[in-house]
Amino acid sequence: MIMLGPLGFTAPWLLLGLLALPILWLILRAVPPAPIRRRFPGVALLLGLSDDDTVTDRTPWWLLLMRMLAVAAVILGLAGPVLNPRGEAGEQAGNGPLLVVMDASWSSATDWTQRQQALEALLTRAERAGRPVALLRLTAPDEVRFQGADVLKTRLQGILPEPWQPDAARMDRAISLLPDQEFDSYWMSDGLARDSRAAMLAALETHGRVTVFEGPRAHYALLPATYEDGSVTLTLRRLRPGPEAEISVAAHGLDPAGNPAVLMRATAVFDPSATEAALALAMPAELRSRITRFEIEGARSAGAVSLPDDSLRRREVALLAGNENREGLELLSPLHFLHKALEPTADLLDGALGDVLPANPDVIVLADVATLSPGEEAGVLQWVEEGGTLLRFAGPRLAASDVSRDGEDPLMPVRLRAGGRSVGGAMSWGEPKTLAPFTEDSPFYGLRIPADVTISSQVMAQPDPTLAARVIAQLTDGTPLVTRKRMGQGQVVLFHVTANAEWSSLPLSGLFVQMLERLAVSSMPTSPDPADLAGTIWQPIRVLDAFGRVVDAGNLPGVAGENLMGASLGPDLQPGLYRGEDRSLARNVMTPDMAFEPAVWPDRIAVEGLSRPDETPLAGWLLALTLLLLIADAIASLALSGRLSGARATKAAAVLLALALAAPQARAQEDAAAIVAASEVTLAHVLTGDRQLDDLAQAGLRGLSDVLYFRTSVEPAEPMGVNLETDELAFFPMLYWPVTASQPTPSSEAYARLNDYLRSGGMILFDTRDADVASFGASSPEGRKLQELAAPLDIPPLEPIPQDHVLTRTFYLLQDFPGRYASRDVWVESAPPDAEMIEGMPFRNLNDNVTPVVIGGNDWAAAWAADDRGAPLVRMGSGFAGERQREIAYRFGVNLVMHVLTGNYKSDQVHVPALLDRLGQ
Repeated sequence: MIMLGPLGFTAPWLLLGLLALPILWLILRAVPPAPIRRRFPGVALLLGLSDDDTVTDRTPWWLLLMRMLAVAAVILGLAGPVLNPRGEAGEQAGNGPLLVVMDASWSSATDWTQRQQALEALLTRAERAGRPVALLRLTAPDEVRFQGADVLKTRLQGILPEPWQPDAARMDRAISLLPDQEFDSYWMSDGLARDSRAAMLAALETHGRVTVFEGPRAHYALLPATYEDGSVTLTLRRLRPGPEAEISVAAHGLDPAGNPAVLMRATAVFDPSATEAALALAMPAELRSRITRFEIEGARSAGAVSLPDDSLRRREVALLAGNENREGLELLSPLHFLHKALEPTADLLDGALGDVLPANPDVIVLADVATLSPGEEAGVLQWVEEGGTLLRFAGPRLAASDVSRDGEDPLMPVRLRAGGRSVGGAMSWGEPKTLAPFTEDSPFYGLRIPADVTISSQVMAQPDPTLAARVIAQLTDGTPLVTRKRMGQGQVVLFHVTANAEWSSLPLSGLFVQMLERLAVSSMPTSPDPADLAGTIWQPIRVLDAFGRVVDAGNLPGVAGENLMGASLGPDLQPGLYRGEDRSLARNVMTPDMAFEPAVWPDRIAVEGLSRPDETPLAGWLLALTLLLLIADAIASLALSGRLSGARATKAAAVLLALALAAPQARAQEDAAAIVAASEVTLAHVLTGDRQLDDLAQAGLRGLSDVLYFRTSVEPAEPMGVNLETDELAFFPMLYWPVTASQPTPSSEAYARLNDYLRSGGMILFDTRDADVASFGASSPEGRKLQELAAPLDIPPLEPIPQDHVLTRTFYLLQDFPGRYASRDVWVESAPPDAEMIEGMPFRNLNDNVTPVVIGGNDWAAAWAADDRGAPLVRMGSGFAGERQREIAYRFGVNLVMHVLTGNYKSDQVHVPALLDRLGQ
């Protein structure tokens, strides 16, 4: 490529043709030669006559110039002009292998679209230079394989950032994966400083030249929200100092009707040169409880999102005591130590039980309250079953009462013995008792027990078959200290000691506060220490992707408590909201102690930005200009010759008008087809470029649509053929894709649309049509082509269709899935590993959502194909056996469409009796 200012030419030798333009000008001016003038007397007889056809003696200069411009446009267009091409420097010097290194972290997500465009332009230049390219993502390092740039371009849409940073362990793995050969490196950095960069940079420099790319866009981060002095405090950071800036922060949550909404917006202001800004939001408790995330608007990264947990939502706790008439003896009040423990982290409610129940508190604490009235007991029972926590403490009144003696009281977790037990006193035997270590199934497991915590009195539990399962803390002699019973969605917990220091020293210790936190009586003011969470398992509920979108955690495994707040984020610990036994904790991308500073590169490293003019090929524009000039030349020639008048002028105008209206009419036809596809159930097939095969696929889907119309409630419209490069796929519930060995591979844009289609619930039926000669795999040209076509698609693990898959019963009960051929080698999304047969059910408890792909080679379109009168187009077998096979093929097609439209409908247990009856069980 040579450069002429901002223009580059991929075939510059063709520009030599421009040297011929002056010669061509002279030739056109000399031909035809000028006439010789001679006087002829007879010409006087012709004076006054006119000729309909006139020819000029010389071509006008402006017409000649137009023709020269047309020729010049052709030459320039064929020379491969490119506007703003990248120069041959940095990573492009030479023609050796090129390794593209991407941080691919959440910080890269802010300008990920621009990064993909820059990467595509880089691959285009590498393809033009014939350089092999490999890609290495530092957030998910994998084997480095150099391949053609055109192959990597087809997978661009599947390259996505991760919601974590490349830590030292991933950097070390990436270094170990570098190939032992010379190559240049092109590092697309996320712009964040980290200690592990130096080792990676040194390793890359031993193999060749390194060029670094960083985005110019400002990066912002949001720290976890905290609750201080009655307000929610948000802290924002920006990567680099700058002028004063106003940043909008939105609080997302559920409105009173349960719909997602923005509950509050506020503006944080960065002072000049400041990298941190604080924002205080005054919110009532009811509003705080409905917030699901805080987000810096427009930032589009996981670091700009903060997920709140129970530490933000101060729980409402109602405190009631059996007797508080002890003037001047505050330390002996049953509620004194509870007030001290809960005031910093909970909203406390005082009043009678009948007054606090309508406020629907999270927790009700009854300190030495023995008996409730029938009306109070009924109200508390309903409240507990709807999710409330009733926390009871023992005391003299409870020990002397008959509550839960003869039978278990509904609001007590266990039956109690009369009188209680006293140890360590002047009138008792033995020493005060200490606490036994908490068992693994206890919510207190992992808490350190201070040696000075002793128990001198307690109420005793009656032996019972259920007692062992309800004890969550006990003394060293095995007697229960804390018991718990589940009721509906709530729980009842009893401390067998008092809430003050009369019966034990437990309320005087920090263990008392920690036990209340584990029971979710109070919210946690700060992130807990990892050691405090040891022995617990936390299940992910919702997780963040790199772009800051909150998605369902699905089947992600649980996380050990000590790792939840202490380990680095990664595939096994993704940022999100995690649920423990009694409360939730959020693991956000940003933490207060995390550094958020810009990367600094050595002076020897060339650092370039993503903000630069895009390469623009101009060949198409120049050739289009040539066509317009030639049309203008033809019109001008007709005008000069006098032929552009009357009927001829009308015809010329009609031709031009037809050309002008052709594009809008084509667009109108496309819009009409889209309207039909969106308003009716429309089956579609992928156009392969093979006219005969495409016609057969159209006929096959037309035949299947007719069967659906006559046998089911589905009334499909006329099937359509879709061009993967230009057509919208979202209108179609299912795509039939016949595979040929010679069909072209879709572009990266087409694959992006296909992956979006599959992720949004669409299904593709791949048909290699080779079941008569090959099985599933690469044993035929069509099978090898299928592997090539499917490689860039987001396809889950597959398995041969099991006998209890929902496809076998969505409309018809089937065990075979023939088409023109009768192979059973049909593949669908594999079942989850933990799927098990349920007793009394004819099928496993499968996650039967719509399988995104069905793969086989039975040539189903040929079996379904019918003409306009409904007659089969392709003969199958002979006699009754062939028609029976065609009937089963139709039934398989019906099941496919019903599966796409209804999903796991036929996995509902309501259908089990009918299915058992049909199966003869």
